Amino acid sequence: MVQSISITSCPGYKSHWSYKEVMASGRVVCHPSPPLPESFGGLLLPVNMPTLDAPEGRLRKFKYRGKDASIRRHQRMAVSLELRKAKKDEQALKRRNITIFSPEPASGELTKGVCWECGVSLTLQEIISGVNASDPDLCFQATQAARKMLSQEKNPPLKLIVEAGLIPRLVEFLKLSPHPCLQFEAAWALTNIASGTSEQTQAVVEGGAIPPLVGLLSSPHMTVCEQAVWALGNIAGDGPEFRDLVISSNAIPYLLTLVSSTIPITFLRNITWTLSNLCRNKNPYPSVKAVKQMLPVLSHLLQHQDSEILSDTCWALSYLTDGSNERISQVVNTGVLPRLVQLMSSSELNVLTPSLRTMGNIVTGTDDQTQVAIDAGMLNVLPQLLMHPKAFIQKEAAWALSNVAAGPCQHIQRLIGCGMLPPLVALLKNGEFKVQKEAVWTVANFTTGGTLDQLIQLVHSGVLEPLVNLLTIQDTKIVKIILDVLSFILQAAEQLSEKENLCLLIEEMGGIDKIEALQFHENPQVALTALNIIENHFSEGEESGAILPDLDQDHEFLNGLTKKYQGPPIPKPRSKP
Repeated sequence: MVQSISITSCPGYKSHWSYKEVMASGRVVCHPSPPLPESFGGLLLPVNMPTLDAPEGRLRKFKYRGKDASIRRHQRMAVSLELRKAKKDEQALKRRNITIFSPEPASGELTKGVCWECGVSLTLQEIISGVNASDPDLCFQATQAARKMLSQEKNPPLKLIVEAGLIPRLVEFLKLSPHPCLQFEAAWALTNIASGTSEQTQAVVEGGAIPPLVGLLSSPHMTVCEQAVWALGNIAGDGPEFRDLVISSNAIPYLLTLVSSTIPITFLRNITWTLSNLCRNKNPYPSVKAVKQMLPVLSHLLQHQDSEILSDTCWALSYLTDGSNERISQVVNTGVLPRLVQLMSSSELNVLTPSLRTMGNIVTGTDDQTQVAIDAGMLNVLPQLLMHPKAFIQKEAAWALSNVAAGPCQHIQRLIGCGMLPPLVALLKNGEFKVQKEAVWTVANFTTGGTLDQLIQLVHSGVLEPLVNLLTIQDTKIVKIILDVLSFILQAAEQLSEKENLCLLIEEMGGIDKIEALQFHENPQVALTALNIIENHFSEGEESGAILPDLDQDHEFLNGLTKKYQGPPIPKPRSKP
């Protein structure tokens, strides 16, 4: 991820920058391994029950339910396009107004050679000559002119400056501590070059810029120091290779030392953004040592009130939790989850989005890690996010919920108790398709992981009708999952001697016609599953000529189940910490 600066006026300037789309996201997959256990929540099940099938490669990537409980939770790796777009759109609108030092001698800042808008206009050849001159004043004027060219809002000549061979001299200027103005202009120019393509960033790195930029983090001149922070952030944001070069140059301790309540808010925003880039990217992830160094300061920054600082801090934590259970533990152990849950209620999307993503990543971890998230109050906030006006927030909330539903029945009970079923059913009925898909995954995990009483509550919530209606969609995987869920529920009803009533309900909803049509689906797994459902559960009903009930009789079947199998009381939702 990189930023570029475009100048509008001095003594202040505005910057236009954007993040590269590298956000991770995930999906939960619940996969019961055949043969199934002999009992499931007190309900006997046939050993040949259909499974929620998924390709082997997918199961290696996704969190799923299998024979080995220790591998039931895996980090979601598929990319969420909507969230990447949301991230890019929000961040591209940022404007950082960094106050450049006063040129007056009384300020004590960079008093020598200050000529920020002196009106000097040089040609490229004059810039090349000036940069290579021995006179510091000529070097300053030429470097400033180059910086102004690089700061054009549209089509800055990055390639031209790189090909002119100016980078080595700009790097040398970073080392001239007697000339802070020249250091500043050189760092600014290198910042903008590093905001370009990976090849242009590589040219800055190969020019030897990282060590002197790290050295400038100790500059007595705040503006020089801040520009170095910005340049290093652009370099680190290009990818894991350059990120690790910045880390190995010992930049982190210097960056952390700069975090203070006394520095300008714009400076603190730049530091936070650079730290987030040092947490970003994987293959490989940042070193464990580097993460341990940054986490205490990130925890501190999470208490800030500035939305930009909160946003970049939350994104940093989302990158750190997008990995193994061990990496998730590093974040969980800092105790930041209650604060993240608070931020999930933020009215500002740039804060809500990454805090929700971070918590979603955390519940892809172990059951214990998910329990910490639940104890922090996550489930108290999710219902309102499932009804959020932005579809991509609904999608992320449903994804997080699906990972909770993949846990033990105690987690599912908390899910029920926090009022999650009504908004979940509403999404299945009326949500955008990308949201409906996440809701289907949630129902699938709930169905195969819950107790019999919890399954009854799921059916009682009205989940069957929207599931049946989704059987006509074009997404083969989702159709197969819905068929598996229906098969599972039908088998549960059979053990309760209620299958006939459930079959009538499904038929009244138009389910039989849809399932029969799927027997001719081009996907053989879908076709076979549909055939099995018809043969195993609906053949006898058709031959008997049974009279179908009206839809308003649905509750009689459901109430019958509830009366027959009354479960423990639903726990009260936890109050928000």
